[in-house]
Amino acid sequence: MHKTGIAPLGLSVIGTKVMATLALVGAAASIAGLGTYATFTSSTPAEAQAITSGTVNIALGADGTSANRLDIGASDIAPGDTIERAVDLSNAGSTIDLGSLTLDTTASPSSALDTDAANGLQLTIDKCSVAWTESGPPYTYTCGGTTQSVLASQPVIGSGLALSNLSALTAGQTDHLRVTLSLPTTADNTMQGLASTIDFVFTGTQRTGTGK
Repeated sequence: MHKTGIAPLGLSVIGTKVMATLALVGAAASIAGLGTYATFTSSTPAEAQAITSGTVNIALGADGTSANRLDIGASDIAPGDTIERAVDLSNAGSTIDLGSLTLDTTASPSSALDTDAANGLQLTIDKCSVAWTESGPPYTYTCGGTTQSVLASQPVIGSGLALSNLSALTAGQTDHLRVTLSLPTTADNTMQGLASTIDFVFTGTQRTGTGK
């Protein structure tokens, strides 16, 4: 009698769980069926919309020409000397106007010529409305048109230096630049026998986004 009383109780609990599960599944199927038959739909073909992206591409003039003398070094400089180099900065490969043009200058190898902000090399950039007229070497330049300041005199090393009065912000335009390095007359004997190599990197940033 003891064994007979336990077995039916266990079967009854299991049977209840199975029945409850089946009932829930049946209810879910019923609801899904109602949703399917109550939905109205309509569609129409979408129009094809062509999208193309623009390009930003700035470049310097050809090496070894009067359009790019930046790779020409100078030696035996003394306090009061200036080093002039012409370079063309163009936006000819772009289809998008630029919002800004900046310059980064670094030195490797480096010396007090570039680390001494007061007595070391100073950098100035000007532009001419036409190509500079070149003489030399040693190179000097005169402008047969109108000159404007692009970067006022400052220590030679700088990051994100803002360049002004540039036509090359507009796609397809070129600026004729004259880069001038000068060693101040305040440079003393500690500047003797030093060497620095200055790297110039121009960066163009696209205009701000607009409606199209």
